[in-house]
Parts: sequence; structure tokens; C-alpha cells
Amino acid sequence: MPAVSKGDGMRGLAVFISDIRNCKSKEAEIKRINKELANIRSKFKGDKALDGYSKKKYVCKLLFIFLLGHDIDFGHMEAVNLLSSNKYTEKQIGYLFISVLVNSNSELIRLINNAIKNDLSSRNPTFMCLALHCIANVGSREMAEAFASEIPRILVAGDTMDSVKQSAALCLLRLYKTSPDLVLMGEWTSRVVHLLNDQHMGVVTAAISLITCLSQKNPDEFKTCVSLAVSRLSRIVSSASTDLQDYTYYFVPAPWLSCKLLRLLQCYPPPEDGAVKGRLVECLETILNKAQEPPKSKKVQHSNAKNAILFEAISLIIHYDSEPNLLVRACNQLGQFLQHRETNLRYLALESMCTLASSEFSHEAVKTHIETVINALKTERDVSVRQRAADLLYAMCDRSNAKQIVAEMLSYLETADYSIREEMVLKVAILAEKYAVDYSWYVDTILNLIRIAGDYVSEEVWYRVIQIVINRDDVQGYAAKTVFEALQAPACHENMVKVGGYILGEFGNLIAGDPRSSPLVQFNLLHSKFHLCSVPTRALLLSAYIKFINLFPETKATIQEVLRCDSQIRNSDVELQQRAVEYLKLSSIASTDVLATVLEEMPPFPERESSILAKLKKKKGPGAVSVPDLEDGKREGGELNGGGERGPDSAAMSASNASTPSPSADLLGMRSAAPMSAAPTSAGSLLVDVFSEAGPAAPSAAVNDDGFLSSAPPSEDPATLLSEADELLNKFVCKNNGVLFENQLLQIGIKSEYRQNLGRMYLFYGNKTSVQFASFTTTVSCPGELQSHILSILRAVCFQVLLHRTELEGAEERTAH
Repeated sequence: MPAVSKGDGMRGLAVFISDIRNCKSKEAEIKRINKELANIRSKFKGDKALDGYSKKKYVCKLLFIFLLGHDIDFGHMEAVNLLSSNKYTEKQIGYLFISVLVNSNSELIRLINNAIKNDLSSRNPTFMCLALHCIANVGSREMAEAFASEIPRILVAGDTMDSVKQSAALCLLRLYKTSPDLVLMGEWTSRVVHLLNDQHMGVVTAAISLITCLSQKNPDEFKTCVSLAVSRLSRIVSSASTDLQDYTYYFVPAPWLSCKLLRLLQCYPPPEDGAVKGRLVECLETILNKAQEPPKSKKVQHSNAKNAILFEAISLIIHYDSEPNLLVRACNQLGQFLQHRETNLRYLALESMCTLASSEFSHEAVKTHIETVINALKTERDVSVRQRAADLLYAMCDRSNAKQIVAEMLSYLETADYSIREEMVLKVAILAEKYAVDYSWYVDTILNLIRIAGDYVSEEVWYRVIQIVINRDDVQGYAAKTVFEALQAPACHENMVKVGGYILGEFGNLIAGDPRSSPLVQFNLLHSKFHLCSVPTRALLLSAYIKFINLFPETKATIQEVLRCDSQIRNSDVELQQRAVEYLKLSSIASTDVLATVLEEMPPFPERESSILAKLKKKKGPGAVSVPDLEDGKREGGELNGGGERGPDSAAMSASNASTPSPSADLLGMRSAAPMSAAPTSAGSLLVDVFSEAGPAAPSAAVNDDGFLSSAPPSEDPATLLSEADELLNKFVCKNNGVLFENQLLQIGIKSEYRQNLGRMYLFYGNKTSVQFASFTTTVSCPGELQSHILSILRAVCFQVLLHRTELEGAEERTAH
């Protein structure tokens, strides 16, 4: 057996610990512990009273056994008895046992509280500290109820020793965190705040932790602490290391207290008192100046203490965001850390600069470090540092560097760690949308994003690009061409197929004039991906196919053959089977006009907050590094487009358009405006009236002053009507759909579509009154030259149709023979 140190005389404890350490197996250890527990139990239950030393020794053994992981179910009363001892070591062991083993619901709590009260009122500083430590360690609500009113009195009493004040402050902090409703400062508030002026630095350090916590919950009650904190900080910053000899850590005076003071000041806005604010600015400038001085020691502890104060000072500067000079200086100082050999410093510098980038005063200064940050994104070995570099690039992005930053983030995305790819994808999508003046670049970026990191592109991202393409006429053709080219790649991600199916189904006609992207080529390209996709994507492609029948009648037979095959109409998935059967029937029985109405283009999406941004905020969570967002909505290149929370899923593109009214705000779905009075007839009935073969019934009706219909038309000045119509016609220079005419009674809309040299136009009439028109008729008049020109075209078309029909009949007759 190795030699046993005498220690404080508990030789039995030392021997027991030695025996445990010498056990060769777990079974031997358990056997030795059980033997000792039996011995201790017999001693506690014996007739002979134990002295304080024996109780202390056996309680220590029980404590050691508990720390080894074994349950202890006796000895608690003996530990409580040790609290009444006048010997420090015995009382210390008693409090230690209670702090570790006694449950807050124990029946002994009342006895323990009585012992603690006796020690707190004893005025013995050692016993008072032991009692306060026990209260803080247990920290139960029962403890708070018993001592919450007593501890503040001890804390501010003039005759309390400094060591006890420190313990009291920290004990009160613990109780406040566990039971804030029971710790009411009330009359003690001002006296606790004035502890910041205490001569003892230890008391100030403990008190400021308490004051900071209290200030966060009740800032108004403790706002007087600001001036005292500035005064104390000024004295520390301006002092030499020799002035605070006992509290100087590697040539840095009171670093922990300085950090706590700076953190306390971050709970409040900049001081209103000019003198206090000037003194604080002077302190911050001094801290920044000291950071530029050569180190007084090569020890890492010196640089750690110095940098801790610096980063807290920079956090305070960022919090105030009112001193441009300090903000720029802080940014420059952080820029020096970006290339520091210490990884932790680079991480903290990147993290702080993310916050600086959101300030209007320091944003330009942050942008000067863009090359260093990009290099960190590419070369850093620590993934957390690379993630902070990506956050900083996102935060410093604006119109001047958006394309460069997005390109670098896309490049990094190819080799990025899997843990941060989804967040990177969201950030690239947000930046591309926010700073896209040229929306062709936006489409290229998102499609490239899907190509590089398709598995990490959430539905919100491809929903968003669909919304923006639908809302912007000028990018629809380019989007169709680009997605068509992207789908030609041998390996194409499913998200790309979704985007391609949706865009080609809506705007494939815009590129159908090129033989390389003819309707049949588009269909074959999409259908070649069909069998590799999941069920939701297949459903979307089926909706695209029925859209193709409307856009390209020449593909009808081919698509019907696909819909008619057993793999579709007898598909095991109910959704696919239902779509195939319904689309096949729709394409077979519906006329061209009805089909065009049912499968019309999707209306523009309402403008709301970007769903991508909402997802990024949710992913970052509260307390994340602040980053620029899209909530302003406006920018130099125009307004944000789209942004509805609804996703452009396959159902939205299906034939359900026929039964669901358009979500547009006006009667005919031609433009976005405030909702008008509800028309008595639905959107569906309007379409039926337009396409019905019934002739006009009677002259149009008007509404008289009584609200009833009259046969006389409304009397309006024709010149006024013509001038208004001319103004409305100007919008159709760049648009195919819109409101052609509108007054208090009627709204006339126009929808048109064109394919090469062919085109068709629809007029829609909406009733804006609260009563139904009894009869309605329209007359289309043409000037003489236009009418003769139209008639000549109609004659030529009729002649071509008759000639073609004659040729077909002749061919059939020859085939029959």
C-alpha cells in the first residue's frame, strides 16, 4: 500500500480512497464500497455518540462514494448536524454535503435554513461566506423565499467585510436567475448601484455582474449606473499597470472588470450627458490606441486579456452606432485581425465585422476588406471560420459588388461543407434577387445554383424564381430559352426539371419559333426526364403537357398518346392517374377557346415578403448575426417582384384554374388594384357568356339614379371616352393583357396571344354594379380601310382552308381506291 498523506488528520478517508484506486476491477470496487457503506451505517446507528471529527470523516466518505456514481440514501442528518459545529472544517464539509446531495424538496430544508440563518447572523465572515455559498449552490425557490430579503441587507451594510459582500452579490445573482419574482431590490437599488464606487475591486467585479443582470430586466431602475460605470472604466483605462498591482493580469489592468463594465454599458443607449459621453468616447479611443501598441509580453495570456477588452469595446461602439470615427477605426482594427495567425481572432473579427457591415457609417470601410474575406472563404481550414466569412460577404453585399460576391459564393458552394450548404443556397438566392437589376443575370444565377447544389435548393428557392419570372414580362423569353438549354444536360437535377416544366409550360411559345426549340422538341426534352422524377415532379410535368396542347395544337396527338398509355391512366399513384385521365378528357372534348380559357397563363403573384428570406431568418434563429434583409422592398433597379407565400406547385398550374377565380384584385384579372365591388356573376359565368354561341338579346342596359336598370345607355361625352381610351391603349405597346376601358358601370379587358404571324384576341366585359344587367350587346366597328383589309385576309384564309380540305378529300379518295 502506498504511503498515505496525513492531510488534515482524516487518515481513514485517505486509506479508503487509496483502496478504491488500487481496485483491479469494477466488482472489487463495488465490494469495497459496500463494505465501507455497511461500516458507516453501523457507526451512525451505534449507541456510542460520534464526535465531530468522526462525523466529518464518514460524511466525506459518503460524499466521495456519491461522486463515484453510487446512490447515497443516508447520512443527511449527520451532515446537517455538522452545520452547528464551531469548527470551520466540520462546517465546511456539512455545507459541501448539503450542496451536493440534498434535494430542494427534502424534509431537512427547514433545519438547513435555520442553520444558515444562524451563520448569517453570527457576523463571523467565514461562516457567513459558507452559508452564502450554500444558498447559491442549492439555489432553490425555498432558499429564495427564506433569504431573498436578508441578502441585500448584508450586501449594502457598512460593516460587512469585502469578502462577504462579494459572496452576497454573487449569491443574490444566483437567486435572481432562478426566482426573479422573489428578489425585489426596491429600497436597496441605489445602494447596490453605488457599489460600483467601492474601493475594493473584488466587490466592484461581483457587484457589476449583479447590476448587469438586473439592468437587463429593469433598465429604468438602474440607469444611474451608466455614469458610475463610465467613471470606473475611465479610471481603469487611464491607469498604469502598477496602479492596480493586485488586479493586473499580464500587464493588463483589471481585464475582467473592464469587460464587465463595457458589457453593462451595452444595456443602455449612448449617455445623454455630454460630459459622460465625452469621457466614454475618450475611453474607447484609448482602448483602440492601446490595441495598436506593441505587446508588453509575448505570453498568450497578455494578448488574450488585451483582445478581450478590445472586442468588448468594439461591441459597445457597434451598439451605439453613433460615432462614425470610432466605427471606422474599429473596422480597420478588425481588418488587421483577418490575417492574424490565431484562428480564434480571425473568427471573432469576421463575426464583429458582420455587425459592422449593417451600419451606414462603417459599411464602406468593411467593403475594403472584400478580397481578404473572399480569400478566407477559399483557404480557411476551420469550417466555422469559413461560415463566418460567408456571413460577412452576405452582410457587406450591395449593388456595387453583388455580382462578384454571388459569383464567389457560387464558386465556393461547389466545395462547401455539407453542414452549411443549405444556408449558403438561401443567401445566394436572396442576394441574387435583392440586387438583380438585370433579371437575366438573376435567372442565370438561380439555374446555376440549382445545377451546383440542387439537393440543397429548397422549394422556396425555385418557387421564388417562378414567381419573379411570371411577374416580369421582360425576362420570360430569356428564362424559357435558358431553362431549355439547361435541361439538355445529360445529368439534370430534379429541381431543374420542375423549373423547366413550369416555365416551358407557361412561356414555351416564346421560343417555339426557333427550329432547335420547336414545340415537339420541347415536349420530348421534358418527357425524357419524366421517368427519372418523383411523383410530385411527374404531376407538374403532366400539367405542363396539357399546357402544351393549348400553346401548341400540333403536339396534341403526341401528348394524348402519352396520356393514354397504361403507365399514366393506370398508374398506381392516384394523383398521377387522376391528372392523366382528366387532362386526356379535357384535351379531347374541350374546344380550342375553352381550352385556352381553362389553361390561361398564371396571373402575377401578389407582392409580399420573400419566402426565402423568411426561411433564412427562421434558420438563423434569434441571436444570430444581423444581416441585411429585403424588408425595404424598394431599390434603384425597381421593386421586388412576386413574393407570394403560395408556391407555384403543380396544382396551381393544373386545370383547377377553371373553377377557381383569378386572385387578381380587379374584376377581370387584368391588373393589380384594390378589390372592386363584387360582381353578381362569377369569373366562370363571365367566360361562359363570352364564349356562348347565343346571339345578342337586346340593347345594353344602364343603371339609373334609383339603382334600377333602364334601357337608355349612360350619357357620357364621347370625346372624354375616346381620350381615356387612348391613354389606356398606350399600355398595350409592351403588354398583351390589361384593362382597355373602365367607368363606374363597366370594365372592358383584353387578352391576346401571338405565335409568329398568328394571333388571337379576347374581349371581356365586367359588370361593376351591384345589380345584374338584364340584356347586353356589343358592337365592333372598324374604319373603312381596316375593315376592307380584314375582309381580304379572311377571304384568303377561307380560300386556303377550302383548298386544304379539297386536297385531303382527294388524298382519302386515292387511298380508298
